[in-house]
Amino acid sequence: MYKIIKNSWALFTGFSIIIISHGFQGNLLGIRSVIEDFNFIATGTMMSGYFIGFFVGANVIPKLVTKVGHIRVFAAFASMASLSSLVHVVFVDPVVWVLARFLTGFSMIGIFVIVESWLNDRANNKTRGKVLSLYMLITYVGMALGNLLLNISSPKNYEPFILISLLFSIALVPILLTKRKPPKFKKTSSINIKELFKISPFGTISMFCTGFIFAPIFTLLSVYAVTMKLSIFETSLLLVGVMLAGALFQWPIGSISDKYDRRIIIIVSSLAACFFSIMAIFVSGTGASLPNLFLETTVSFNYFSTVMDKTKLFLFIILLAGVTLPLFSLNLALVNDQIPKEKFVAAGGGLNIIFGLGAIAGPIICSSFMKILGPNGFFVHLIIFLIAIIAFGFYRLSQRQHEENPESTFTPLPTSITPLGIELDPDTGVDLSNTSNDKK
Repeated sequence: MYKIIKNSWALFTGFSIIIISHGFQGNLLGIRSVIEDFNFIATGTMMSGYFIGFFVGANVIPKLVTKVGHIRVFAAFASMASLSSLVHVVFVDPVVWVLARFLTGFSMIGIFVIVESWLNDRANNKTRGKVLSLYMLITYVGMALGNLLLNISSPKNYEPFILISLLFSIALVPILLTKRKPPKFKKTSSINIKELFKISPFGTISMFCTGFIFAPIFTLLSVYAVTMKLSIFETSLLLVGVMLAGALFQWPIGSISDKYDRRIIIIVSSLAACFFSIMAIFVSGTGASLPNLFLETTVSFNYFSTVMDKTKLFLFIILLAGVTLPLFSLNLALVNDQIPKEKFVAAGGGLNIIFGLGAIAGPIICSSFMKILGPNGFFVHLIIFLIAIIAFGFYRLSQRQHEENPESTFTPLPTSITPLGIELDPDTGVDLSNTSNDKK
């Protein structure tokens, strides 16, 4: 591990700064949108703009890297991400913010592609598992630290946006000054959606629903928290807890899924997430008004608390994140159970597309529920798609028996990973030895 860090410190340093800035920006915008009285639909659309840019960039940027090169593309997109932060504070308008978030998503996928391509080049078959683990650790810890920066200055001020821009600019320095030559870019293929559905119907549908679930958790949870009158400090602590739980729960849940039918683990995780979502509504202090939206009755529903219990609310949301965020890696492992390891990376590319389609629509639909049902519409949205996973999972259990694939094991992965990053998983069977610079 020491050798990996020594040979790639500039890359890891620059990426760490970027991911801290990225985690800070997303939730800062959610909080600021509430302060500016953007309606839920406008906020959800703005958040979806990021995923649209991410999706478009995933198809455009590989060609650009091939033509221009890693360093120029990285510098260009880090600068664009820096610029987009300043656009938000100069033009406080929902339409402009949608365009700025698109620019951010487009820039971030470019940065992820460059970083993961570079990591592939630095790793060899003996070290790539450690490199992937370090990459995931930096991603989740960086996102958590970024949320703590919410306490630096009030979201009403321009200083937080300036800080984001500065962080993106600073991140360029160690990478642009590195002595090592950039790697040769290698294109990756993907399996189309129809073929993926034939390979694993449940894995495909579950990944699609996971996109609808993850996007609101990463973008609208801060909106929910501020709307529920939590302070900025309380909101930042909640978001840090969510990120850390998402990282820490990956290993125990993944280990269990390697021993049992992975479909059952996905179903159980989704059931647990439903339970924690319902409990969050119960202790939020606002659930009592929900039935009146559906029933014209004066019957009192006393099952809901009328006073928020913040400790329990925090606990249930963090536990919800803990059992939910491993779903991305579980779905990927489930599909890999049905194919030879030579196709793992291609399957990952196809599943990224499916996840992205759900993630684009997720914030818009979730914000619609929040507009109709109030803040707890956030959890109602999650419950609906979790139930979809559960229902289809039980159906698939009755259609196909469990088949073990010793070549496929659970690997914790960040949700932003691209097929280039998936190649770092030792299970993929990709030979990195010939391209590694560690031997030079």
